[in-house]
Amino acid sequence: MAELRWNPLIKDWVMIASHRQDRPQMPKNWCPFCIGSGKVPDTYDVYMYENDFPALSQTPPFPDDVETSLFKAEKAYGKCEVILYSPEHTTTLPSLSVSHVRKLVDLWVERYIEIQKDTKIKFIFIFENRGEAVGVTMPHPHGQIYGYPFIPKKIELELSSCKEHFEMNDTCLICDINQAEIDFEKRIIFSDEYFVVYLPFYSEYPYGVHIVPLRHVGNIAAFSDEEKQSFARILRDTVGMLDCLFDFAFPYMMCMYQSPVNGEDTASYYHFHVEFFPPMRSENKIKFNASSETGAWAHCNTTAPEEKAAELRTAYQKYTEKVRNQQ
Repeated sequence: MAELRWNPLIKDWVMIASHRQDRPQMPKNWCPFCIGSGKVPDTYDVYMYENDFPALSQTPPFPDDVETSLFKAEKAYGKCEVILYSPEHTTTLPSLSVSHVRKLVDLWVERYIEIQKDTKIKFIFIFENRGEAVGVTMPHPHGQIYGYPFIPKKIELELSSCKEHFEMNDTCLICDINQAEIDFEKRIIFSDEYFVVYLPFYSEYPYGVHIVPLRHVGNIAAFSDEEKQSFARILRDTVGMLDCLFDFAFPYMMCMYQSPVNGEDTASYYHFHVEFFPPMRSENKIKFNASSETGAWAHCNTTAPEEKAAELRTAYQKYTEKVRNQQ
């Protein structure tokens, strides 16, 4: 079964993908993303791999006959791709060169441009799940891209807030958040000429850093060449910083938010940004989303963002010293 089911309470679609339960358990000595598996080219640096068990497909089956006047079901139309970061099975993003990560950025841009050509797709979501703590069973470095036939509720809420702010103030909400964080300084982790990394005032997670371009830009395909190069370095260094917090590969969910496609032009008021959702609240404690967060969407961060930002700045200094010593 693969279909979309409408939740009338919150006016959002749920992807039903029971066929994903049939995914086989991979042998410990075999990986489909490694060279020699027969599933990938004999040589590659970064690579787009069609998801073997997609939740969304451009050739979806018809929904089961369960629709009523109250419950709506639609085909699970869309796109699901896997983006391989490297042919090396155990490498990590911070261990890659900036030039290698730039190839990854270019591939994201290439796929964004290609996927948006399908006019049925309304939102392109680039993301990465990393670490067993967030349910990852495949250690080979990779991320994913989903092309949704609808705008997910979180994005819908952000778009509404940004549009309202723009209409009231004639400014971009995220540009204004950037400036407020820069003016306050204490939650800024690091920055360069093109991007700023900070732990926002309203962070839901102890180490939930954001990466945001300083220039108002709606999507990754609109980056200049200089911004693509900067983004490659900033992204690599952000993960390296997280890894240096407790000296292990830090688990996280990394999500890129950008303007919807094939619909209203939101370029004037929506702004590309990256959010990290790391489950760790300390070296050996996980922040679980409990009833308040899950059931009411009422998040509780038991740490002060200003204090955690100071920890992250120390981890970033540790990471940059490590990089210098390796050169």
